[in-house]
Amino acid sequence: MIPVPTLTLYHFMACPYCQRVREFLSKEGIKVPMKDTHENPAFRDELIKIGGKPQVPCLVIDGKALYESLDIIEWFKKNYKK
Repeated sequence: MIPVPTLTLYHFMACPYCQRVREFLSKEGIKVPMKDTHENPAFRDELIKIGGKPQVPCLVIDGKALYESLDIIEWFKKNYKK
């Protein structure tokens, strides 16, 4: 059995690249825990600890940061099974 990765999406609402990822997830019916780095500064600090920078969107996969909206969408297309 393949283990299911732990996923968290760091984002903020006004970011157009974050919106691209959120729209893809919504369209595909994929639910992922999300942390808004503008709503809660502690989430921004978490993201910096994990990935070394506050850039969003960032999908954290089992503790490893994946940046760039198109790379995140591509990861879901290749790796996520509903």
